[in-house]
Amino acid sequence: MAPELEPAHRAVEPDEEGANRLIDTTTGVGVAVSVLVLGALLIQGGAIGWLDRPGFRAWQTTCVAIAVQAMPFLVLGTLISGAINAFVPAEAFSKALPRKPQLAVPVASAAGVVLPGCECASVPVAGSLIRRGVPPAAAFAFLLSAPAVNPIVLISTAMAFPGSPEMVAARLIASLAVSMTMGWLWLRLGRPEWLQLSAANRGHRTGHSRWSEFRLGFQHDFLHAGGFLVLGAMAAATFNTSMPRSWLETFSGSVWLSVLFLSVLAIVLAVCSEADAFVAASLTGFSPTARLAFMVVGPMVDVKLAALQAGTFGRAFALRFSMATAVVAIATSTVVGWWFL
Repeated sequence: MAPELEPAHRAVEPDEEGANRLIDTTTGVGVAVSVLVLGALLIQGGAIGWLDRPGFRAWQTTCVAIAVQAMPFLVLGTLISGAINAFVPAEAFSKALPRKPQLAVPVASAAGVVLPGCECASVPVAGSLIRRGVPPAAAFAFLLSAPAVNPIVLISTAMAFPGSPEMVAARLIASLAVSMTMGWLWLRLGRPEWLQLSAANRGHRTGHSRWSEFRLGFQHDFLHAGGFLVLGAMAAATFNTSMPRSWLETFSGSVWLSVLFLSVLAIVLAVCSEADAFVAASLTGFSPTARLAFMVVGPMVDVKLAALQAGTFGRAFALRFSMATAVVAIATSTVVGWWFL
């Protein structure tokens, strides 16, 4: 009996990494196209008069202001993130960390202050570090701190909250505390069977130039994060202009409800960390502690990060790690906000 032949289309089937890159890249483009199509339909349907109403004008002004203020920091952050991914070898991280995992965790957390990276890039970078011998606890601490406390994020926070250096300090302290706590918790409670590291590896690949990897990485990160920035700006503008004052008073009047509400909002909006400070600054009806929680929780726990973690480390890890991180981040933000703000 003759052996079965492999289907001919397998020889030209695109690799999984290329397909994922294409899907992620088109996310940002899809958002822009959707907005343009919606605008065309509204105009064609005779809704141009409705667009001239003061309420929509206020929404438009708020949305554009948030996006325009945040865009330079998003560009700069993704440029630096792409350069690190393309030009800095992963071995440099493992050589710089102490051998004891307990000491490697705070060092890895502090490394996020000087090594910028967006949320989307931090997950594959953490996976690459683990494959090269970095303790998982240290890699997870870096995963959480890099997008939350890097220089671009801290500068954007200072720009979004002018004259409020205590907000920048509170964000730095709270984010570092969360990243270190989660690293030490993994050392104490983490189980190897929860971690199912995929074979995918985003970084320099044989046969690809460094500059090519830099260009593709920047293109992916900017378009992907830019799409979420537009959605976040639109959602924040809608929230500020259309939410009934009675609802706003219900949430903002309570310390606990306001912190929980903005924490959940950060998880759902999934705004890039280089831009989330401007969204938080626009939520003027909430307390500084609640807005701090928005900026601490968002870069560490959101819907897109949970999906990326599930694809890189396995669903069992992503579920436990995301839930634990959310609890620790909310509690830490509340304590730090009460102390500093």
